[in-house]
Amino acid sequence: MTAAPEPDAASGPVSDAASGPAPVVKCLVWDLDDTLWDGVVLEGDEPEPFPGALKTLRALDERGILHAAASRGEHAVTARHLDRHGLEEWFCDVRVGWGAKSDAVRRIAEALNIGLDTLAFVDNDPVERAEVASALPMVRCYPAEQAAGLPDLAEFQPEFVTEEAGRRRLLYRTERRRQAAQEEFGADRQGFLASLGLVMTVREATEDDLSRASELTVRTHQLNTSGLTYGAEELRGLTASPGHRVQVAELRDDYGEYGIIGLAVTELTDDDAVLRLMLMSCRVASRGVGTVLLDRLVREAVAERRRPVAHFVPTEANRSMLVTLRFAGFAPVEDGTGAGHADGAGAGGAAGAPLVLAVDPERLAPQRESHVRVVSGTD
Repeated sequence: MTAAPEPDAASGPVSDAASGPAPVVKCLVWDLDDTLWDGVVLEGDEPEPFPGALKTLRALDERGILHAAASRGEHAVTARHLDRHGLEEWFCDVRVGWGAKSDAVRRIAEALNIGLDTLAFVDNDPVERAEVASALPMVRCYPAEQAAGLPDLAEFQPEFVTEEAGRRRLLYRTERRRQAAQEEFGADRQGFLASLGLVMTVREATEDDLSRASELTVRTHQLNTSGLTYGAEELRGLTASPGHRVQVAELRDDYGEYGIIGLAVTELTDDDAVLRLMLMSCRVASRGVGTVLLDRLVREAVAERRRPVAHFVPTEANRSMLVTLRFAGFAPVEDGTGAGHADGAGAGGAAGAPLVLAVDPERLAPQRESHVRVVSGTD
C-alpha cells in the first residue's frame, strides 16, 4: 500500500510519505472526527471508533509508537467521548480547539520532546492535511482511509521492538504528571528537579539490555557524542571484550521508572578510557542527567588511573552534547587527531575525524552537589 496522498488533496502541497528516506515515525497524530471515529462529536453524534483505527492504535502502541490527537471541537466534549470509549489512555497528548492544526502538531512535538520529522498526521480532510504539510513539510500526512493500513508501512516498523518500547506510552503519560508538577514550581527549575528524587543506576550491560541499548543508538541524536550506531551483535562482542566496557544507565524518581535512558561504550587502554559513544535519551534531556553520567564515567576512569578521553563527532543535532562534555571538564587535546571508531563498532558510524577531548586527571574538579543520586548496579 502506497503512502502517497490522494490526488484530490489539491489545496496545497501534501507531504509525500513515500519519497526519500525518513526516520521511523515516533508519534502518530490523529484527527478524531471522521478519522478515529465515524462521526462528529460536537454535532451531537455518539460515533463509534472505526475498527481499523482501533487495530492501528494497538499495533503501533505495541511497537512503541506514540499516539496524540489534533482535532477540531471543544476539548471537554471530546475528552468525555474518548474516556467513554476507553480511548483516553492510548493518547500521550490531546489538542482540541479551533486553531491551525499545524500549531497543535508543533506543540505536540514540543511536549513529547521529539523531532517534527518523526511525527505523522492522519486526517480525513485534505485541506487540513495540506495546511499541516505546508506549515510543517517534514511531517508525513496520510488520508483517513489509510489509517487501518499504516502499521504495514515501513515508516511505522521500527527496527527494534523491545519490552521498553511496549511501555513507552506509559512512560510518556507519567511524564505528563511530572510536567504538571513542574508548572507548580514556575521558574524554579532547580527546586522542581530536587523534588523529583532522581536516582540513576549505572551498571555494565547484560544480554537482556542489548536490544534496548542498540535501539537507543538508532533513536537518540541530540545528547549523543558520536552518532555511532551499534547492532545488538556488535554490542554483545564489545561486552565480551576485555578492552571495552559497555554500560547502561537507568533512571527513576518518585513518579516511577524511566527505564534505560543512557549508554556508554568505552575503549580501555593502559593509559586512557576512551569514550567512543555516550548518549542520553531525549526523554530526560531536561533532567540534567547527561552531565551526571559523564561525571560518573570520568571519576571511574580516574580511579582506575586512566585518563578520561572522549571522541566527539559533530552532527546536525548534537551541538548540546559538546556543551555537556565541556561542562563535565573535557577540553580539546591540541595534538590529537582522532583514530576513527573502535574495532567492530558501528557500521552506521558518523563520517569524519572526531574531535578529541580529555580531562586532565591532575586537575579534576571537586565533585559537585547534585540533584541526582548515582548508584552502581551492585548497590
